[in-house]
Amino acid sequence: MKTIDELLADGVSGKRVFVRADLNVPLADGTITDDGRIRAVLPTVKALADAGAKVIVASHLGRPKGAPDLAFSLLPAAERLGELLGAPVAFAQDTVGPAAHDAVDGLQPGQVAVIENLRFNPGETSKDDTERGEFADRLAALADVYVGDGFGAVHRGHASVYDLPARLPHYAGYLIATEVGVLKKLTEDVKRPYVVALGGAKVSDKLAVIDQLLGKADRLLIGGGMAYTFLKAKGYEVGISLLQEDQVPAVREYMERAEKQGVELLLPVDVVVSRTFPDLKTKAPTENTVVDADKIPADQEGLDIGPKTRELYASKLADAETVFWNGPMGVFEHPDYAEGTKAVAQALVGTNGFTVVGGGDSAAAVRTLGFDENAFGHISTGGGASLEYLEGKTLPGLAALED
Repeated sequence: MKTIDELLADGVSGKRVFVRADLNVPLADGTITDDGRIRAVLPTVKALADAGAKVIVASHLGRPKGAPDLAFSLLPAAERLGELLGAPVAFAQDTVGPAAHDAVDGLQPGQVAVIENLRFNPGETSKDDTERGEFADRLAALADVYVGDGFGAVHRGHASVYDLPARLPHYAGYLIATEVGVLKKLTEDVKRPYVVALGGAKVSDKLAVIDQLLGKADRLLIGGGMAYTFLKAKGYEVGISLLQEDQVPAVREYMERAEKQGVELLLPVDVVVSRTFPDLKTKAPTENTVVDADKIPADQEGLDIGPKTRELYASKLADAETVFWNGPMGVFEHPDYAEGTKAVAQALVGTNGFTVVGGGDSAAAVRTLGFDENAFGHISTGGGASLEYLEGKTLPGLAALED
């Protein structure tokens, strides 16, 4: 795929450049709680603006139902982008209507505009090729060139990700080029030991990547809510812990495969349990205890890996040359259940190997828990996209950027 450096070498002064970013930031009462995704696209936006392009930034945010919804407006993201750029950013209150055209027509070389949430238009996510194509046509009318830099969305076959690049000269932005380069390090000529730590809520979200990794990784460390389906597959009582009962047979099969293939698949040996789920708003202290993983009380829920597991997992990460981590080890948003996630993050910081934090909640946890982002080899902006790449799937947004 062609990169933004090739575009810049050809000259972009005065050209309208459409940048498909990922500004899907978390909001609390209209306030951004983590601006990592905005900062990730800054190098691309700044390079284009400095070269004299008229930059049009577009993104989705949340899951509106194909119609305007102020709760999902990109205005806060546009304002934050302006703060980070140190320059005013125009904001259009629609996607392809009069406001968008006025904002673009008003741009001078080197200026930036953000158009409203792409998912306010049903054509963005439509499964109908014609409807999606019509929306892509209207987006294409705003620009002369397309730059794909929203890695968190490249696994979606949406109009702005898949259909629009076919209608304009297209290039990969700095973020996508970096993300793809990192993922190749995890799939091609991997340095060993290769350790993968997987957490998060649903085991069903991770089975496909586990299937692929059983042939590539040396060790798999399992935590988070998904761990209890594994523990159930071992015949353990898991109480009222998060459990996907229908996935138990598949999990048991993967455990057997790992043993046959000589892959270490490690499960928690102890867990932090409580009778009630913590209040994540007040973060009020909770009553909890640590129990062995095979002794979870029937009326309690596992909410974090325990101290023995933290020590075990840290030891299994210590000598790693390559690490991929996706998914927290517990309910890290509450201080009573953040220690497992913190221990894994700290172990990554301590290793001399190449460490990748696989986006989503893992990236949020790193920032929430106060770690220096530069202490990790790479923090991805796309958890879902990273996983699908590792599963061996073709990602529509990357395929669309290929020549």
